[in-house]
Amino acid sequence: MITSFHPPKRTLMGPGPSDVSPRVLEAMSRPTIGHLDPAFVTMMDEVKVLLKQAFKTENALTMPVSAPGSAGMEACFVNLVEPGDKVIVCQNGVFGGRMKENVERFGGEAVMVQDAWGAPVSVEKVKAAFAEHPDAKILAFVHAETSTGVRSDAQALCKVAQDHGALTIVDTVTSLGGSELRVDEWGIDAVYSGTQKCLSCPPGISPVSFSEKALAKVQARETRAPSWFLDKKLVMGYWGGEGKRAYHHTAPVNSLYALHESLVILQEEGVEKAWERHALHHQALKAGLEAMGINFLVDEAYRLPQLNTVLIPEGVDDAQVRSALLNNFNLEIGAGLGDLAGKVWRIGLMGAACNRTNVVLCVSALESTLARMGADIPVGKALQAVEAVYAS
Repeated sequence: MITSFHPPKRTLMGPGPSDVSPRVLEAMSRPTIGHLDPAFVTMMDEVKVLLKQAFKTENALTMPVSAPGSAGMEACFVNLVEPGDKVIVCQNGVFGGRMKENVERFGGEAVMVQDAWGAPVSVEKVKAAFAEHPDAKILAFVHAETSTGVRSDAQALCKVAQDHGALTIVDTVTSLGGSELRVDEWGIDAVYSGTQKCLSCPPGISPVSFSEKALAKVQARETRAPSWFLDKKLVMGYWGGEGKRAYHHTAPVNSLYALHESLVILQEEGVEKAWERHALHHQALKAGLEAMGINFLVDEAYRLPQLNTVLIPEGVDDAQVRSALLNNFNLEIGAGLGDLAGKVWRIGLMGAACNRTNVVLCVSALESTLARMGADIPVGKALQAVEAVYAS
């Protein structure tokens, strides 16, 4: 007979999901009400305000999509890409490849700008792509590439697009709430994220925001968006107005309670303070890892503080170490993806998981595990290096 499922208590320091705040878990347990209930509609309005603060935007169309970050990505592309549109797509990891897939599925032509995994998107290559394809209508890129832990210069890339009269679609799934992101100031036209990274919310919701220029393109479409569920012309009847809502779909009520609470927590801390917290604990983690002789994949100038991709020491078995961390310490870190599988670990410091206790746990557990397996690493220096950062 199958009985109730009770998951083990883990510390999640992989690429996501991250540890969920106890306040957010409590919010999810509150009584479910109707998705058109006036009280719920009031909360929806507050979610939009809070998301604007997190994204640093005044975009009227700022809302959560009732599905994971991948649906937020699709919502941007399915509304903005029409058959025959030429889109410059930047790929420096797994998720740029998914952008290409979206462009092609919706009838667009993807012009690829390729950079090495672990390197940021080259602004100069993007300029060259626009020079070769002046009729390109959209530039799409990943701000924070989850597969590698690299940050690209979103402000500079958006400026290139603006100079050529093109819109921008930007993936901020891993950056929202964890590192600097300024949608309006940088001129981002369509942006999507996820709840399970630095917002420390369960997966299943995707915040998005569309600029007035992006909305104008949506309104001027000559063809209907090929997705009914993600068509912004339809869903805005539910999320767009203040107060009264037209039925579109049954929103995930309790999941939106969770998002609301996570955004309240971010508001209490302050978005800039959250960026600073992620940077501080990244420096401590970096010091501890480097004291063990563990090096980073990404150049320091472009590293994401919330997603640390490090090279696995020579002779160390990737899966064996991650299994030992999970079984002995209830600690999850992430494996590499694609060409980096078996070569790197991805260590997350996201949202509620980004704290001193977790940094100490990760460094001490990893040092203990590697030493027990006979890895050639210095022993006894890592925690001292961590504490030196916090003492400074």
